[in-house]
Amino acid sequence: MDFLTSEKLYNLIQGAYVVAGICFIAALAGLSKHETAKRGNQAGIVGMTIALVATILLALQNAEFGFGHGVGLTLALILVPIAVGGAIGARKAKTVEMTGMPELIALLHSFVGLAAVLVGFNSYLVAPQHLDGAHAVEIFLGVFIGAVTFTGSIVANLKLSAKMKSNPIVLPGRHWLNLGVIVISLALMIWFMNSTGGAEYIGLVPLVVMTALALFLGFHLVAAIGGGDMPVVVSMLNSYSGWAAAAAGFMLGNNLLIIVGALVGSSGAILSYIMCKAMNRSFVSVIAGGFGDAPASTEARDYGEHREILADEAADLLAGAKSVVITPGYGMAVAQAQYPVAELTRKLQAKGVEVRFGIHPVAGRLPGHMNVLLAEAKVPYDVVLEMDEINDDFPDTDVVLVIGANDTVNPAAIEEPDSPIAGMPVLEVWNAREVIVFKRSMATGYAGVQNPLFFKDNSRMLFGDAKDQVEKIVQALG
Repeated sequence: MDFLTSEKLYNLIQGAYVVAGICFIAALAGLSKHETAKRGNQAGIVGMTIALVATILLALQNAEFGFGHGVGLTLALILVPIAVGGAIGARKAKTVEMTGMPELIALLHSFVGLAAVLVGFNSYLVAPQHLDGAHAVEIFLGVFIGAVTFTGSIVANLKLSAKMKSNPIVLPGRHWLNLGVIVISLALMIWFMNSTGGAEYIGLVPLVVMTALALFLGFHLVAAIGGGDMPVVVSMLNSYSGWAAAAAGFMLGNNLLIIVGALVGSSGAILSYIMCKAMNRSFVSVIAGGFGDAPASTEARDYGEHREILADEAADLLAGAKSVVITPGYGMAVAQAQYPVAELTRKLQAKGVEVRFGIHPVAGRLPGHMNVLLAEAKVPYDVVLEMDEINDDFPDTDVVLVIGANDTVNPAAIEEPDSPIAGMPVLEVWNAREVIVFKRSMATGYAGVQNPLFFKDNSRMLFGDAKDQVEKIVQALG
């Protein structure tokens, strides 16, 4: 296999990495807009295919040089995991509902973190007596970031899938506890660096202790953050997974992994910062497990009685309206009501009613969740507006349909300074003439906060499955 030892092949592989990196940059650029999102996904697929093929060739070349287990065994060790992982991924992609995307993404982040931990330990165990100081730092930081990402992502997955309470878990002296873990980890890093070149595997002790501390830190940081901020946390964990991948790239000497990790890490951090600004949250507070947050009041309030409305009454109200705004939320995704909502939009537009959508930055527990659902149902992009674009128009709106949204339309964020969601910008739907809220019950939202909107004089509740109720309204409109 002379071609495997060819210098030209090595140069070709490095060139392929450059092309793959450009494809990933094009993917990020494409995903920034609805109109180009499909092309962005295609660019990402092409880039990943090129990266996989080039990496397989690089592994085979290293094996031929005597750095691996031989070409045949190396190929088997690569292709079998790809086949197994690809089959699992393909099945997941086909079966997961849009409502399950947030927790699935969090779970995928945990895999990246775990991979960084395993790569770090492998990099150390291969030649512990021949590590230089720089490589020792790369290993230590890679394992630390990977461990924090792993357990933090697991907690995010459990919270988003309702397998763990969304309320923050607050331990006594939690910020001092986090700081203590970081300080001890720094001391362990110095120990680890000084252990290189000494007795075989002596550096394993500080590496293992740090890993345990980092696993706890990842759990504690995310567990201490309330459900209302979980979309930002998922975005931040996306950034962590990127930096973990970049650290793995340094450990493996893989330039593409460094580039891709830096792209994911920086884009995730930027998105998290933008989301924090949109939610009036402190960026430092979120990444530090709620540092600086004041304790919120959980005192129950009496908001009065709610009023109900039936589907045919709602249809009459909509038929007489000139302008309608629909604000969807996670409940719409759960009910899979996007298609009847799209049909309702077409019916009202045919009657001369102006219909628009108001999308909160974190509606659906994931940035862009509602946009994807509406695009899937062929709702035109030009009637789907962001919160900042629609909020000033509510006073001139005849009817607002709140379909499955709760925390994102909660006036307590503005009217109650002691609320757990105080300060979070929301869709100010209560300023419209009439508000119809689609909900299964009067239960609180994901943040566990009661919504005063349900009890306002211009609000009425339409109980039941959102998909069924919207279909009844469509039928009543004729």
